[in-house]
Amino acid sequence: MASSSRSTEPAGPAVAADSPRVWVPPPLIYGGCVAFAWWLGPRFGASFSAFVPTTAARAAGALLLAAGLVFDLWALGLFVRSRTSALPFRPARAIVAEGPYRWTRNPMYLGMTLSVLGAGLLLDRVPVAVAALVAAAIVDRWVIPREERYLESRFGDRYLELKRRVRRWL
Repeated sequence: MASSSRSTEPAGPAVAADSPRVWVPPPLIYGGCVAFAWWLGPRFGASFSAFVPTTAARAAGALLLAAGLVFDLWALGLFVRSRTSALPFRPARAIVAEGPYRWTRNPMYLGMTLSVLGAGLLLDRVPVAVAALVAAAIVDRWVIPREERYLESRFGDRYLELKRRVRRWL
């Protein structure tokens, strides 16, 4: 009879030792917050149309959604071009300091926040827009500090200089 061994590793992606050691990828944090907000929506009943004309809310939502996607794709493209991983459970091979990284150290998280906020406005779902802020707070308090500690230890003064020049969000 074959013996079975149980792994003590958490389910999910394999986390490299030389990484920020973030177990839950930030897109899943945003997705989980949106899923909960979507479920909560009919029970909560709040609508932007009570505060803002529907056309204005939808236009603002579409602009925010588009801006968020542009930030995400632009930043991801720079990571690919620099041959470094955008995944917070993989090692970083380079510091990206061009493009949107001149204005924010976290354009992908900013992009996700803008996209979800925009989707909430576009779909007239207040809980979805609130989910963007909740997810951003979770990422700001749990993910980004781990990434920053890792990047400081990996790249030293080069990263500290970037951190001094560029804000975390905007």
